[in-house]
Amino acid sequence: MAAPPAPATEGSPQPEPHVREPDPGSARRGREDSRASRLSFCTKVCYGIGGVPNQIASSATAFYLQLFLLDIAQIPAAQVSLVLFGGKVSGAAADPVAGFFINRSQRTGSGRLMPWVLGCTPFIALAYFFLWFLPPFTSLRGLWYTTFYCLFQGLATFFQVPYTALTMLLTPCPRERDSATAYRMTVEMAGTLMGATVHGLIVSGAHKHHRCEATVTPGPVTISPNAARLYYIAAAVVAVTYPVCSSLLCLGVKERPDPSTPASGPGLSFLAGLGLTTRHPPYLKLVISFLFISAAVQVEQSYLVLFCTHASQLHDHVQGLVLTVLVSAVLSTPLWEWVLQRFGKKTSAFGISAMVPFAILLAAVPTAPVAYVVAFVSGVSIAVSLLLPWSMLPDVVDDFQLQHHHGPGLETIFYSSYVFFTKLSGACALGISTLSLEFSGYKAGACKQAEEVVVTLKVLIGAVPTCMILAGLCILMVGSTPKMPRQDASSRLSLRRRTSYSLA
Repeated sequence: MAAPPAPATEGSPQPEPHVREPDPGSARRGREDSRASRLSFCTKVCYGIGGVPNQIASSATAFYLQLFLLDIAQIPAAQVSLVLFGGKVSGAAADPVAGFFINRSQRTGSGRLMPWVLGCTPFIALAYFFLWFLPPFTSLRGLWYTTFYCLFQGLATFFQVPYTALTMLLTPCPRERDSATAYRMTVEMAGTLMGATVHGLIVSGAHKHHRCEATVTPGPVTISPNAARLYYIAAAVVAVTYPVCSSLLCLGVKERPDPSTPASGPGLSFLAGLGLTTRHPPYLKLVISFLFISAAVQVEQSYLVLFCTHASQLHDHVQGLVLTVLVSAVLSTPLWEWVLQRFGKKTSAFGISAMVPFAILLAAVPTAPVAYVVAFVSGVSIAVSLLLPWSMLPDVVDDFQLQHHHGPGLETIFYSSYVFFTKLSGACALGISTLSLEFSGYKAGACKQAEEVVVTLKVLIGAVPTCMILAGLCILMVGSTPKMPRQDASSRLSLRRRTSYSLA
């Protein structure tokens, strides 16, 4: 038996503590993995360009579709409500269907999600063009626009779900995914600005004669054939962006397998995965809060042009106000990304509340200077309201995967169900609010509307978004916080490093 070591005495040399030499191979592999996880500038830009067409089309429909249906197609407000509600519901219903089929699809040479994006592109372009087409008949125009709006929303869903879920398959690094999301939002908003500018400039000539004079008796106005032709041109310009941008997405972005999920083994069925994801507390908190916030943004966008045209003397400023909203949104997106990284995603959500007092101010004082200030602040708030959920969703997916360790494919369920719920809330908000115009006596194509219509538009532009934004923020801030799973210290450190979880 070896003798025990003699106790050290003062002045005697102390034995050197054993220090484990770092493994140079492990450090080298870590650096290589870090470099491999980084996304190039070109990849981020091409990824952002892929989402531009849907954002251009969504912006055009958000700002101008109601005006087109009411004043150009001249269908009753009740039918417009049916068109908007039916289209949004069909888009929402397509989300779980898209998630189901995409979840079951096999990986191809170009990936598992990219083929869906490319396959939907030509059909979306056609559906969008016919949405703005003025058919020669008048009795069934409501059915015509309902059909093509439903087709457009459904096809856009099959495009958007795999495109947004592609964020999880670009890189395993959460910081790089947040950066890619910021690039995507910035490029999309820049495209939205360009699309709204082109669309607005093209169709502005269709509404020049809608200036009401005191001597004119309220009643329908005859629309010149040139007005419909201008909308055809604007629709064709937007439709062309789909094949162009999808081609750039395919050329510049490479889809990689999800490293956080097992490379083999059966995944969950769609229904089982949907049941698990919708019971995940952080996900429920995120979805419910943005149900109200996204609906408020959609209502604000949809009624801005109608409010300026029929409830105030701002019809000459419509294009300028729309551009102000979009320019401020584009310019503020990088700033919000910095705030998000510096102060956290939950804290950044307070930026959405900036819209509240200004929306009320516009309804109370509808003058041009006030309207431009409101448009600028609204753009800043819209930027953070669009950036936050798409930055939080990858964190939620990471947190769920670390707790459940299920097979691949669940990211499409998270994204599709989130879009489903937000579209459903927007459908209800727009459908009910447009129906309120019918009850207040809105006359399709009329040059001057009744006072009840003016009051209704003021409520829709001010009080309704205010209540929904405050409700959404209260849920996001006061909702229950998820508990950290019991893991050893190294797993906890890995969880914090990988997710930077910020919904708590």
